[in-house]
Amino acid sequence: MSYVYIDGTFYEKEHAKVSVFDHGFLYGDGVFEGIRAYNGMIFHLTEHIDRLFDSAKVIALAPQVSKKEMEEIIIKTCIKNSIRDGYIRVIVSRGVGDLGLNPYLCKKSSIICIADRISLYPKEDYENGLKIITVATHRNYNESLNPRVKSLNYLNNIMAKIEAVQAGVKEALMLNPLGYVAECTGDNLFIVRKGKIYTPSVQSGSLDGITAAAVTELAIKRGYEVISGLMSRFDIWTADECWLTGTAAEMIPVISLDARPIGDGMVGKIFKQLLADFKHLTETTGTPIA
Repeated sequence: MSYVYIDGTFYEKEHAKVSVFDHGFLYGDGVFEGIRAYNGMIFHLTEHIDRLFDSAKVIALAPQVSKKEMEEIIIKTCIKNSIRDGYIRVIVSRGVGDLGLNPYLCKKSSIICIADRISLYPKEDYENGLKIITVATHRNYNESLNPRVKSLNYLNNIMAKIEAVQAGVKEALMLNPLGYVAECTGDNLFIVRKGKIYTPSVQSGSLDGITAAAVTELAIKRGYEVISGLMSRFDIWTADECWLTGTAAEMIPVISLDARPIGDGMVGKIFKQLLADFKHLTETTGTPIA
């Protein structure tokens, strides 16, 4: 039996409901975090909660709990669902209002926490790599809806995912309005070229990825130079390696973009090194669940 936390109460999965007047449901007016648990520990929990509260602040949304209380909610939800290895989704919605847009008519925000399991790609994709394409759907302008805000409105990403699936691939590269690489539909992107590692900066329209930051630290510990800045498709097409990072996807290699093989079209050795390091990190560090 699975249980969902909603505003102080746990409900059986089948009976977990929110009001149809909740602005998160009506307008995507809210924020969320996806978090991983490994080996009985929650990976980078503090960083995820900090990012959740940052996202809420940007959209002028006040969670009804402190950061410490949010941490306790997440841990209790994992315990309630007997999660040792799994995926956690915590949501702060604007709450119940009326049919108008005015968020200040919502009397208080709502907190939902789900602890379950997730698998974005089959095992063979992690072993053999993804083939991806560039899609026409651009990442949002930074000052329209900043991509660093993990809002409940993911339609920009979903439109890109639709293009990818209709084209017969599982993931899409999104460019920013100036034509520079931003990110994929739910993942940060890295490439290797001549022994150096490159990734688009957050100013390019990518999420400030927590998994990406962890992988960057691991790469630096191995002695690699990691450079964040502007990136074009030319850089990816001529790269030696490419991979994606994200909480749900973890680390997954990319072997071609737009039918152009990346490097020799095989999973690269630097990716394999960092994947081993990442697996060790996730299995040995984190906030204990019990």
